Amino acid sequence: MTAPTHADAHGRSAAHAGAGTPAAGPLSDTHAHSFLGAGHGRHERRTWIVIAITASVMVLEIVAGSLFGSMALLADGWHMSTHAAAMLITALAYRYAARHAQDPRFSFGTGKVGDLAAFASAIVLALVALLIGVESALRLAAPVQIDFNEAIAVAVFGLSVNLVCAWLLRDDHEHAHGQAHGHHHGQNGGSAHTGHHDHDHGHHEHRHDEHEHHEHGHAHPHAARGVGAQVAASSRDNNLRAAYLHVMTDALTSVFAILALLGGSLYGFLWLDPVIGIVGALVVARWSLGLVRDTARVLLDFTPRRGIPQAIRTALEASGARVTDLHVWQVGPGHFAAAIALRATEPQAPAAYKQGLEAIEGLSHITLEVNALDAPALPRAA
Repeated sequence: MTAPTHADAHGRSAAHAGAGTPAAGPLSDTHAHSFLGAGHGRHERRTWIVIAITASVMVLEIVAGSLFGSMALLADGWHMSTHAAAMLITALAYRYAARHAQDPRFSFGTGKVGDLAAFASAIVLALVALLIGVESALRLAAPVQIDFNEAIAVAVFGLSVNLVCAWLLRDDHEHAHGQAHGHHHGQNGGSAHTGHHDHDHGHHEHRHDEHEHHEHGHAHPHAARGVGAQVAASSRDNNLRAAYLHVMTDALTSVFAILALLGGSLYGFLWLDPVIGIVGALVVARWSLGLVRDTARVLLDFTPRRGIPQAIRTALEASGARVTDLHVWQVGPGHFAAAIALRATEPQAPAAYKQGLEAIEGLSHITLEVNALDAPALPRAA
């Protein structure tokens, strides 16, 4: 009976002495776990620029509102401060993730820091939607007099600023997708082209398994169906998306405000402003819930049903092995990790199984356990 083997995250291959008891082995200190998204540094720089613009306009509106007694300017200035604070969370998350990308205390790197920040921003966005909805409902019940000309001028100015910020934070995940899988991402989120290469750390060829961190090229002709779409979706930077949604919330409320104010000014429809405010609150709430859902899935190691998991099974079972345990989860924008256990009548060398997985785009970290078919499976935690 062949003893099962297991390769850990640092490339060592240790034979199990008994049922589930691994032999001790040295850890490698050179194995990288940097799973930052493509354009990490670029996105951070854009966010800081937007924060500078937002903070400048915020101060200008608050000072002008105080000097000229304009409640519209004061209200918009303090409103912008909430979004500036939310975007500060985004920028600091980028900085923290890059600074600690190689910190060994993070078992799978800091690729999820952005999702954690985006989740927090989504909660803030939901609170903003709630406040807009409540305030609009109160004004619908008790209409207030509006200085239409001043309010329209402030709304137009706010919209122009938000459009500039939205352009800076525009979603470029399609471009990132073209880069994220053929590059090795360093601590600062930059990328250096590596094409196809391996990090074997000594090539432990003992007819057992091995574990390595490898990157992939831009295109894989044998990639499984659905993998490309899955990786493209996962490559989206939720941290940048959170900042973008905060800016779009401001832009949307500005557009709705302009329409409502024009209707009130021209036709005397005072009820139009709070009604459109409620509609805007519902739209923002929907954006927030979508961001909460997507970030929560990443943070809770949600396993996709198809795509990469199915591609792994197909690739390994094509060699005659049987996959007995498979876990796939996202460790960063465009990066997935997999823990695989398989059984085979005649276990092949680790390199053979590895080659079958190299065509899977986005698979950046693999732990592979190989068991002979006549060997008892290792006990697993419930």
